[in-house]
Amino acid sequence: MQTLGAVTLVRSIAEQRCPVTLASALVDWLSYDGLGVDQAQRAAKLQEALTTNPKHSAAIAQVLFSWLSEVNIYPALVSSGLFSRRGFLREMASRLYERINPAPRDQNDFKDMLVQLFNGKDQPQWLCPASSEAIQGCFAALCANAEPALVAKMRGHFQEECLYALEMLGIWVAAEEIEPDLMRLDRRLSSLDSPFIALSREMNLFVQSGRDKLHDPDLPLLDTAHLDVMIQQSRDQLERLRRRGAGVGSSVSVAHLLERLEQTLDRIVLLVDLLQADTPAQGGKLFSLFSLLAQASTEQNSIGALWRSSTQMLSKSITVNKSGHGEHYIARDKSSFFALMRSAAGAGVIIALMALIKIYIQQQGFSPFYEAALSSLNYGLGFVLIHMLHFVIATKQPAMTAASFAQEVERGENGRAVNKKLAALLIDVNRSQWAAVWGNVTVAIVLACSIAIAVRLVTGSALLTSDMVAYQLAAVSPVSGLALFYAAIAGLWLFCSGIIAGFFDNRANCLELRLRLYQHPLLKKLLPDSARQRFANYLHDNYGALAGNFLFGVLLGMTGYVGYLSGLPLDIRHVAFSSANLGYSALSGDIGVLSFLLNLLFVLLIGFVNLWVSFTLALAVALRARGTSISKLPLLLKSLWEQARQQPLNLFFPVNAVKQTVAEATKAAEPKAAVNVEIKADTASMQDK
Repeated sequence: MQTLGAVTLVRSIAEQRCPVTLASALVDWLSYDGLGVDQAQRAAKLQEALTTNPKHSAAIAQVLFSWLSEVNIYPALVSSGLFSRRGFLREMASRLYERINPAPRDQNDFKDMLVQLFNGKDQPQWLCPASSEAIQGCFAALCANAEPALVAKMRGHFQEECLYALEMLGIWVAAEEIEPDLMRLDRRLSSLDSPFIALSREMNLFVQSGRDKLHDPDLPLLDTAHLDVMIQQSRDQLERLRRRGAGVGSSVSVAHLLERLEQTLDRIVLLVDLLQADTPAQGGKLFSLFSLLAQASTEQNSIGALWRSSTQMLSKSITVNKSGHGEHYIARDKSSFFALMRSAAGAGVIIALMALIKIYIQQQGFSPFYEAALSSLNYGLGFVLIHMLHFVIATKQPAMTAASFAQEVERGENGRAVNKKLAALLIDVNRSQWAAVWGNVTVAIVLACSIAIAVRLVTGSALLTSDMVAYQLAAVSPVSGLALFYAAIAGLWLFCSGIIAGFFDNRANCLELRLRLYQHPLLKKLLPDSARQRFANYLHDNYGALAGNFLFGVLLGMTGYVGYLSGLPLDIRHVAFSSANLGYSALSGDIGVLSFLLNLLFVLLIGFVNLWVSFTLALAVALRARGTSISKLPLLLKSLWEQARQQPLNLFFPVNAVKQTVAEATKAAEPKAAVNVEIKADTASMQDK
C-alpha cells in the first residue's frame, strides 16, 4: 500500500468502510520514505489526488467524517501529552505494564486510535510545520467534497468536546492548589485566592458562552481578555513554584506535578485559541493540535520521555545546591588562593595517613571482599573527617565549580564580553583546582617521605618491600598500569559523588531536616535547646557533603572488587593517594631523582584526568538541567586561548590579583610621596627666608 501512487491510493481506499483501517492506510502511506519521495512531497501529492478525484474523495470523507462526528475526542484532549494525576511512580509502572500487556483499543475512542496509529513510531515528518499547508489542503479537499450537513455535524461535535475538555482542565488546575507538595513550596496557597482558582472560575464562564453559541450561532463568545490575564498569572505562579522547588528542595513527585500543571496550561491556551480563531486561522491551529496529539501518541508508553520530563527540575535543584557550594571552591584573588592551598595542605596530611592505612590493609592478607570493605570505610570515613575539619580535597572541586559555571552560562551568552567572562571563569576554575592539587600532593608526599624515614630509623627496615615499591610505581604508569584509564574511572566517581551530594542537600531541604531534628522527641530529651539547634543546623547544612564524601569513598573502595568479580580491568587512581604512595615508595626503595620526577609527572597526569573528566561530566549535567548550552563554543575557546596566551602563568597562579595588589600599594604610596615633597619644599623655603 505504501508504494502506491497517490491517485491509486485514493481510489483503492475509497471502497474501505472501516474508518480505522482507512486512517491507518493514509498514515502509513504518508509516513513512507521509500521510492525517493520524502514525506512532505507525499502530503502535497495526496492533496492533489483528493482534489482531482472528487468522487473518491467524497467516499473517503463520508467514512472519516461520520466516524469523527461520533467518536469520543475528549479523552485525547485532556490526557494525550499530559501527565496523569497518578504520580511519577504509578505512571512509570502503568507504562511498563502497557508495554508488556497492552490494553485493547476502542474504535470509538479517538485517543486509542491515535495510539494505534502512531505508538512506537518516530515523529512523522509530514506533521512538521513545513507540511502544514499540504495537510490542511487535504482536509479542505475532503470537506469540499463531503456533504455540508456532515461537515457541520463534525465541527459541532468537535467544538462540544473541546468545551468539555476546557471545563475539566480548568477544574484540574484549581484542584492542584490543595496538593500538600505545592503548599509546602508556597504557604500562601492555603490562605489566598490563588490564580488557579480564578482561572477555573473564568473558564466556566467561557465554556458556558461557547455552549450557548452552539445552540445560537449568532451569540458571541466571551471576550478572553480576562481569561488571558488569569492564564498568565497562573504561569507566573507556576514559575514561582519552580524557583522555590529549585531553592528549597524538590522531588520527582513535585517535578511531575509542576510539569503536569505547565502541560495543562499549554493545552488550555491551545484549545481556547482554536475555539476563538477565525475560520481561515482555524486550519493551522487544528493542525498544531493534531501534531501535538500524534507526538504524544508516539511516546505514549515511553519510559525515557517520562523520566526526562519529570526529573529536569529535580536535576536543576541538585545543581543549584551544588552551585551554592561551588563559589567556595573558586579562588579569584591572592588571599583565597593561598587559603585554598592551606586547606588542601591540611587534607594532604589526612590523605597521607589514609594511604598508609590502605597499605596496611593490603598487607594483612584479607579476602578480596573484606579488603574492599575495609578500604571503603577507610576512604569514606577519611573523606568525612576531611570535610568536618574544613579541609579541601582537590578532586572534589569540579562537580561543585561546574554548577557555578553552568549558572553563568544560563545568565546569558550574547556578545564577546560574555565569552571573555566565561573564559576568565574557566581559568579561575583551573587555577583553583590546581592550587588544591598542589596543596594535597605536596603535603601528602612530604609527610609520606617523613613517615618512611621515621620507620627506617626506628625499625631499621624500609616501610615497603621491594615488591610493593615496584607495584606502587607500576600503578601510576600511564601505559603498563593503565593509570589514566583508572583515573578516568575515579573521575566518574567524583562526578557521581557531586550528584549524590546535591541530591542529599536537596533532600534535606525537601524534608525540612533542620526543623525535624530540632523538634525530634528523642533529641529533646538528650540535648538542650542550644546544642540541639547547632546539631540540627550542622547536619542540615552538611547533609549532602557528608553523604557524598562517604559514598565516594565506598565507590573508590569497591571498584577493584567489582573488577575482581567480573574479570574486567577495573580500578581507580586518585591523584592525592597516588602522590602519597609515591612518597612512601621513594624512601622505601632506591628509585633515584629522575625516576621520582618522572613518576611525579605521572601522578600529575592522573590529577589532570581526575579533574577534567569529573568537571566535563558535571558541566554537561548542569547545563542540561538548566536547559541551556554553550552555543558559541569556538568563540569561548578562542577567548580562552587569547587570555591564556597573554598570561600563561595566570592558569596556575592569580597573576592579575598580584598586579592589582601592587598597583593599589603604589597608588596608596603616591599621595604620601607627594606630601613628603611638599614638606621638603616648604622647609627649604623657610631656610631661604
